[in-house]
This record gives sequence, structure tokens and C-alpha cells, in this order.
Amino acid sequence: MSGLAGWTRGSHTAGEVTHPTYRKGAGPGVVIVHEIPGITPEVLSFADEVVDRGFTVVLPHVFGDPGAPATTSQILKAIARVCVSNEFTKLKAGVSSPVTDWLRSLARSLHAELGGPGVGALGMCLTGGFALAMMVDDSVAAPVVAQPSLPAAIGRTRAGDLGLSPAEREAVRRRVAGGCPVLGVRYRNDPATGTRFDTLTSALGDGFIKVELEGKGHATLTADRAQVAVDRVLDFFDERLRTS
Repeated sequence: MSGLAGWTRGSHTAGEVTHPTYRKGAGPGVVIVHEIPGITPEVLSFADEVVDRGFTVVLPHVFGDPGAPATTSQILKAIARVCVSNEFTKLKAGVSSPVTDWLRSLARSLHAELGGPGVGALGMCLTGGFALAMMVDDSVAAPVVAQPSLPAAIGRTRAGDLGLSPAEREAVRRRVAGGCPVLGVRYRNDPATGTRFDTLTSALGDGFIKVELEGKGHATLTADRAQVAVDRVLDFFDERLRTS
């Protein structure tokens, strides 16, 4: 937990669902949804960069042990938690994970508090596509999908699926057409992302901004951090969330 020093613990409730949150910083709001196995030191390091850029960052805690390193035991523990949780849709295509309803509520609450054009929403790996489901709500003005890996890229249909219902997919398309672009970052040859970037390019056209990295890697902003990806995300938040 030492890595969480300086972060304020809280919680958010939507309906009957409550999850802890960790908050730090000042300025426009950004919700960063952690990857497997949880809020690791690498996730915190990236979140601190966003704070240092002048943003209020909220880290929802949806699985794992906050602050714990990404050891094999922590990864297996988190995978087991996700596998038995009904908040995450693991294999089914054409649906969003139920936890995204709670995340949308969190984004609305943060935007109502801080004002401005909206908040940023960033998911990574298993949660990578959650930013798309969150942007169905107008409170999200800067959605970022980092190596989206859900549903598991098994078979052609799942490999290209965005983890959205048909209605959510159409809402995302309308928002992008209305001037809210989506930023995506991944390693080009990362098999976990399947063909989702092709799907997003086809559906959103120039409204989907791609950062595709060369070489072997997966976690673009954390364990396999690439400075060009981090810089582009920070610039995107600046462009979308700062008022003139």
C-alpha cells in the first residue's frame, strides 16, 4: 500500500454496486481503469504522470490488491476473481461488461463536481474497451483504449468485437461523428488486441486516432511502457479537457 501514499481513498456507489476509489491531483478529471492484476506500482506510476500534467485522477479499484506488484500469484488471483465475477463479460460478443454502468456513473459524478468539457476515461488490457462503453455518456470527452483485450480474442468474431451492445456501438459512432474522437494505443503485433483496431477504424474512420507501436509488448503505458504512447495520451487529455 506504500505506493498509494498521497492518494485519497474513497468509494463510489451506483445502484447496489460500490467500489473503492483512489484520488489525487487537481484540474480536469480523468478516470483510469486498471489492468490485470490491479492497481500495480506501474499503474500508479502512469497515473502520477497524469496527475503531474495537471489533472485530477480517480483510480477505481475493481479487483486485485491495491498497490501490490504484478507477481504471478497476484495475476492468478485477479484472473480467478474476474472469472467468477458477473461484472465482467469474458467471452460473449456484442455485449458490454456490467461494471461499465458503474464506471459511467463515476464519470458523471466526477464531471458534475469538476465541470469543464468532460472527463477523460482510460482503460487498459482487460478494461481497455471500457472507455468506449463509458463514452456513451456525454460526461466522457476524452476516451482512450489501451491494448483492448476483452472479450478474449478467440475466433474471428471475438477478435474484432469491441465489447459493446449494438445500441452502445451506435452511440459511440454518433458521438465520434459529433466531434468526440477516440484514441487507441497498442503494440501492433499484440495478439491480445485481436483485430479490434481494424473494427474501430472501419466504424469510426478518422475519428479513431491510432498509436501503434513496433516490437514485442503488451502493456503500452505500464509494464511495457513506451514514452511515445504516454506522451500522446497526455497530449490527448490536454487537447480534449482543457478549456480555452
